[in-house]
Amino acid sequence: MGTYVFKLPDIGEGIAEAEIAEWRVAVGDTVEEDQPIVDMLTDKAAVEVPAPTDGKIVKLHGEPGDMVPVSSPLVTLEVEGDGNAVEADVELRPAEEPAPEPDSQPAPEPESEDTQPEPAAKPQPRPAASPSRKPAGRTRPAGEKPMASPSVRRRARELGIHLPYLQGTGPAGQITHADLDEHLASGQIAGPAGSGLVQKTGVEDIRIIGIRRKIAERMQDAKQRIPHFAYVEEIDLTELEALRRHMNATRRDDQPKLTLLPFLMKAMVRAIPDFPQVNSNYDDAAGVLHQYEGVHIGIATQTKVGLTVPVVRHAEARDLWDSASEVKRLADAARAGQATKDELSGSTITITSLGALGGIVTTPVINSPEVAIIGVNKLVEKPVVIDGQITIRKTMNLSSSFDHRIVDGYDAALFIQTIKGLLEFPATLFAT
Repeated sequence: MGTYVFKLPDIGEGIAEAEIAEWRVAVGDTVEEDQPIVDMLTDKAAVEVPAPTDGKIVKLHGEPGDMVPVSSPLVTLEVEGDGNAVEADVELRPAEEPAPEPDSQPAPEPESEDTQPEPAAKPQPRPAASPSRKPAGRTRPAGEKPMASPSVRRRARELGIHLPYLQGTGPAGQITHADLDEHLASGQIAGPAGSGLVQKTGVEDIRIIGIRRKIAERMQDAKQRIPHFAYVEEIDLTELEALRRHMNATRRDDQPKLTLLPFLMKAMVRAIPDFPQVNSNYDDAAGVLHQYEGVHIGIATQTKVGLTVPVVRHAEARDLWDSASEVKRLADAARAGQATKDELSGSTITITSLGALGGIVTTPVINSPEVAIIGVNKLVEKPVVIDGQITIRKTMNLSSSFDHRIVDGYDAALFIQTIKGLLEFPATLFAT
């Protein structure tokens, strides 16, 4: 058997390092060539890295959240043959078991009725427990039910004490009446006896890594560097909703169901030629605005790992059905973690929507280096006065943000008003 040290390959143009997002394997696992072993995160996208050969995982070089330079050791495998350990610049000795803490003690084993404990060679007097320090009991693994006698459980219910939050000091971590007394003395019980109300003092420390850290960095950078100008407008979508329902009712089997997004995308495509500056990327370091003819619309999509923005490219060359199909395809790929780097980059303007949770107004953060973002709020029915008469209409707010360094407030408002006119009179979406 030999040792094979797999080093992080070049996984993107100009990428010098990548972050470990999630390990797909553990030490001791047997893997096959091309089997995914780790998800690495670059500035552009998450990249699935496969095993270079068959073998057994001996060592993982890093934890989720660690940055790994390209050509640095990533995984050590035990393989058939000689492997490549001779050339590997890495420590191959197996990690030693960590020494126990000086004051730690092994968990006592529960005693059975027909087994007597062996006497200690030199029994030592046990110091009295300090009021400020609880005697150490066995640490209970997450999800394991607490051990306690029926009388202790009954008393805990009467006192409103939740046993899962207590560590017992009895044999094998069993919770005793003394543990209940100490918990009471600590003053952690709130409310009258039997109320079931307790103070919760636990704190969970969570490392912000992977996609969530990238989102945090990008949002912070966007808010620090871009002077946001927000503009909100109400739009009457009664006629558009009637058209959308009709088109869905008469669509072919091979055509996707239309949502509001394809219509909004169509309106943006029609409006952008009169406001080309909103369809841009701004390189503020170089002082250059990249203004695009093609409209590449980012669709902010919530996934299990956070917010991602897959891109519908060349929306200007797509009809409603094609746009709807592409939005669905990209959203499905993003939620499944299968969107490619190219599908997650290159947008020139972004749409963000919270769907039914859209609220009345939002303040979307610009997807830098873009200069504009449009947020879709909730569609509602409300009474509206038209020609002196009250009638029920379907309305929705568009919440938009613009980079005030590039887009003046007047132009921003006029751009949204142009979209409003196109959506309120949907026939104009298709007029030449």
